[in-house]
Amino acid sequence: MTSSPETGVRDTAVYNLAPGNVARGQNFYVQWLAGGGAPFAAQSARETLLLLPDASGAQIRAGGGALQSVPGRSVCVLPAGEIEVTCDEGGRAVLLASSRADLAPGVSINDDDYATPDARIVGSEAGYARTRGQGEVQVIRIDDIVPPADKPRLKMLQSDTLSINWVEYQDARDRSKLSPHSHTNFEQGSLAIDGHFVHHLRVNWGPDANQWREDQHLEAGPASLISIPVQMIHTTEGVGDGRHLLIDVFSPPREDFIGKGWVANAGDYTRGE
Repeated sequence: MTSSPETGVRDTAVYNLAPGNVARGQNFYVQWLAGGGAPFAAQSARETLLLLPDASGAQIRAGGGALQSVPGRSVCVLPAGEIEVTCDEGGRAVLLASSRADLAPGVSINDDDYATPDARIVGSEAGYARTRGQGEVQVIRIDDIVPPADKPRLKMLQSDTLSINWVEYQDARDRSKLSPHSHTNFEQGSLAIDGHFVHHLRVNWGPDANQWREDQHLEAGPASLISIPVQMIHTTEGVGDGRHLLIDVFSPPREDFIGKGWVANAGDYTRGE
């Protein structure tokens, strides 16, 4: 996709994820998994996050070790190296990684968006180091996380190179309490797992009106990803009835949120290599 020389904001789109599909940001990869098939194998030089959004769980093998059963409605932090995941029959999972050595070039459905990397985006490699449980599978039940009293929508977790916010609510989001904002040096992935959403996007006007761009209001259903560019003003609105589950993805981890004590497992890490 292209970017305007005036605004420096690339175009973006919502990408639908069928089982096995990979979509990406500049620093992260998202792969949608489904139960009922053969074990899924992956390899990463850094920790990966496995999201299990349903009541059904999965079987995990990390680093050639023993097979381990993990429960649903959890986030699993998997150690670097080779992993194997088998979702329970009928279950779903999502694998997030900043490094996927096993992926062939061009396999991501939106690889063309990153033909030219954005130099403003901070790299993810010089991030955080695990201080306890090194090499172990960490299982965090999402319902055990208590959000900050003044931030009830924040259920944040991290790995060494990623952080996520698990945003879950019932029925439509209150349209009088949206949160438009932008980021100067990192992207935000917004992964829709359940429910329907509208991603509201705006590019600031510069002095040259020939470069101005219309606002966008992109519809997104379950199993979809949008990677929101640097300097793009954005907010996401859940629409319609029922469960809404949206995962915000960042790489490197959100140092500002960690510093405010908003990341539930930040005590497992120290800053720097």
